[in-house]
Amino acid sequence: MNPVPHELPTATERAAEHLRALQTADGYWEGEMIWCPVVTAQVAITRHIVGLPFSAEDATKILLHFERTQTSDGAFGLHPEHPGSVFVTSLVYVAMRCLGARAEHPLAVRARNWLHAQPGGVLSAPTWGKFWLTMLGLYGRDGLRPLVPELALLPRAVPVHPIRFYCHTRYVYLAMSFLQGSHATFPLGALADELRRELYGPAGPPATFREHRYHLAPSDAFEPPNLLIRAAERVMGWYDRFPPRWARERALRRCVDLIARDLDVSDHLTLSPVNGVLNVLGLHARGADPALIAKCVEGFEAYRWDDADRGLRYAGGRTRVWDTGFAVEALLADPGAARANRDALLRAYRFLAEQQVMKPVAGRDPMFPDRALGGWCLGDSAHSWPVSDCTAEALSAVLGMHAAPALELDPRARIPDARLALAADFILSRQNPDGGFGSYERARSPRWLERLNPSEMFTRCMTDQSYIECTGSCLVALSRFREAVPHHAPARVDRAIRRGARFLLDRQRPDGAFPGAWGVYLTYGTFHAVRGLRAAGYGHIPALQRAANWLTQHQKPDGGWGEHYAGCLRQEYAEHPESQATMTSWAVLALCEVVGAGHAAVRRGAEWLAAHQSEAGVYPREAVNGVFFGTAMLDYDLYRAYFPAWALAAAQS
Repeated sequence: MNPVPHELPTATERAAEHLRALQTADGYWEGEMIWCPVVTAQVAITRHIVGLPFSAEDATKILLHFERTQTSDGAFGLHPEHPGSVFVTSLVYVAMRCLGARAEHPLAVRARNWLHAQPGGVLSAPTWGKFWLTMLGLYGRDGLRPLVPELALLPRAVPVHPIRFYCHTRYVYLAMSFLQGSHATFPLGALADELRRELYGPAGPPATFREHRYHLAPSDAFEPPNLLIRAAERVMGWYDRFPPRWARERALRRCVDLIARDLDVSDHLTLSPVNGVLNVLGLHARGADPALIAKCVEGFEAYRWDDADRGLRYAGGRTRVWDTGFAVEALLADPGAARANRDALLRAYRFLAEQQVMKPVAGRDPMFPDRALGGWCLGDSAHSWPVSDCTAEALSAVLGMHAAPALELDPRARIPDARLALAADFILSRQNPDGGFGSYERARSPRWLERLNPSEMFTRCMTDQSYIECTGSCLVALSRFREAVPHHAPARVDRAIRRGARFLLDRQRPDGAFPGAWGVYLTYGTFHAVRGLRAAGYGHIPALQRAANWLTQHQKPDGGWGEHYAGCLRQEYAEHPESQATMTSWAVLALCEVVGAGHAAVRRGAEWLAAHQSEAGVYPREAVNGVFFGTAMLDYDLYRAYFPAWALAAAQS
């Protein structure tokens, strides 16, 4: 039964109290960004190869994590709701055996049976999986699609130069092309013989792997190679058979140099452990100093999560700044709770002040020396990869706290306007010619480069383009900055806001929704677009009313909202059978901006949030809410804490 309206203040107080309880002693909030166990598997395999294996205690914890993430039929999926991936299952299986699990271990038996039941078995793994198996001597090099490091020697102007790829794709490509171009292999000794029998069954591996180059399991086939890619790879394959020795060696050195630059700037944390493990293997193959390899392996620990319930695992990234920015917004949304929230907000303020990037990183990328000074990263400043919307949410939170009279900030601890201006300048540096904002970088390549996506498992992963949600966040931050620091570059800021708003309006769908790229899907994009347009000064314009109409039309009979991740794959709305607290919160917040807290849809949404909250202010784990590279669904653990707290407070303002 839904509560009556006078119960909403109690739900709001409970949500805020629960959110405050989740803050760490260092002032930040962070929930796990849950993806899949393949990152953990790659870390385990890499440590085994370089002679730095996990302790027996940690190996047991990792096996517990594998147990917690294995599906009922024995597979491991690409994300928490994926039924099973040959790529993920193959690497988790190898990792289990590297960690000391015997072939008769129940986890291994179930995974092996599932793999054998798939058409093609491990031979149908996508290219990334085939690449890993080849390095371990478990698959034939003749069955690999070509990756030539010589692309790194092309002139900067060439669109297919790896330096123009999206940063995560770029660093994976640089490491993979180095390893494949140098024919690096890491034999597993007697374990390799056992794995061949286990992975391929009684018949063993085929005599030749060439015919399996493009075999792809349906479970992993999100972006099968098109004719254009196959034609390009045929040319590269011919070249790769007899590359000039001087060109190959020069290309390998170039790849290593670009990797080393990022390692230096990030103090060996790397952009992500996904490319970090490949960096370590490349250094190992190159004969690098073991102390350097050990330092890189130590860097993986920045991505470590360990608890009794889910075991030991490694995430693809950390989210301290990102989560803290939104948690602050949620606590600021209820002015009546200023005193209760004051200590938590002051601790968050100190954390954000400490995490602003105040060092240059231009040396990492000599061809495109984008600025980093003044930005904020997804996790913390040690990462050294600031992001447009992470910076925007951090700056918005800081400016929101500056504007909160009850907070009574000590002037001596206040972030000076000069540093706020650096943050604004960083945001401005990420605006693209179309008016939208990229994520880590500005767009370096044309959109048609996506047609050359070789990944098979991911979509929209080749380029860093303009995003609805990044643009919305940046408009909020720049608009608040314009009011707080009006003397800094007013013409530039005004123009950036106008161009950003125009980008959002141009990207609205005919039905009124806005597509997201980093969340599920139209609800998330619409929340950010509406928030950005309202902050930019757009009031009762038709575009906002169409967005509000779309949201009210998709409200469920129970008052909540729920969208299924399948819509991200199909690029259309897909309704989830159940309402979700996170998506309901996004819809309520967006509607509050357009139709106000008194609207019936807002009240029903807030009442749904109140009704589904526990006595402790907690919402149960629900469907995936984030997305990476179009197909890698994520579960941001704290979304179901701060977005409901924010929405409940906004619905009563």
